[in-house]
Amino acid sequence: MNIGRSSNPALSSKVFNEKTYSLSETGTMTLEGTINKALIMLVLVILGAFYTWKIFYNADTTAIGASLVGKWIAIGGIGGFVMSLITILKKEWAYFSAPLYALLEGLFLGGISAFFESQYPGIVMQAVALTFGTLFVLLFGYKTGVIKVTQKFKAGVVAATGAVALVYFISFIFSMFGSHSLIINSNGIMGIGISLVVVVIAALNLVLDFDFIAKGSENGLPKYMEWYSAFGLILTLVWLYIEFLRLLAKLSSRN
Repeated sequence: MNIGRSSNPALSSKVFNEKTYSLSETGTMTLEGTINKALIMLVLVILGAFYTWKIFYNADTTAIGASLVGKWIAIGGIGGFVMSLITILKKEWAYFSAPLYALLEGLFLGGISAFFESQYPGIVMQAVALTFGTLFVLLFGYKTGVIKVTQKFKAGVVAATGAVALVYFISFIFSMFGSHSLIINSNGIMGIGISLVVVVIAALNLVLDFDFIAKGSENGLPKYMEWYSAFGLILTLVWLYIEFLRLLAKLSSRN
């Protein structure tokens, strides 16, 4: 059964359509089970973030705090990226790779959140509130049928996400050569407008994630796919949170 596409690489149609699952797998994926796994991963993200956040703010000065958490940001960022690749490539390992991803990603998020907070007090709570507010509003819209996931909707979000990835890749290449003055990084009207568009695209990916998780549960996928699907959802939430941080930082820097 074809359940469509998602721009989230962890929740692509290939994942849900594969027929290579182990016959010895006991139990099947359920919506409730996936939600429980997502909550566990969210707690792990928060624990990891609290650890690096505490290191930063327990330091005597901001400079010392930045130095102390710098290595944890690197460990969390690189480790989280590696674990995400392992989870995507070896989804049957998701029961341990997904929680590890969440913990490592928490270390990364806690560190960069502390940096943002030190420059713009109050920005982290605003970003958290906006992220979860967006999550619940879109979930309500999806559950009530106000937001319908049609093929055109999916294609549009996939195309837009691909465009964002391309722009970020180009920005990364330019930054390697010392150029950090691209419009995407500016706090001007264009820079803020681009950030708003990216936030909307990241948010719409949540809707696709909801749809894939719901249909994956209906298809009776193996139990470990609960961890895998929860991983995909957390992946999108992390992206959305970071984009909200970037947008709020641009707005705050104009004051």
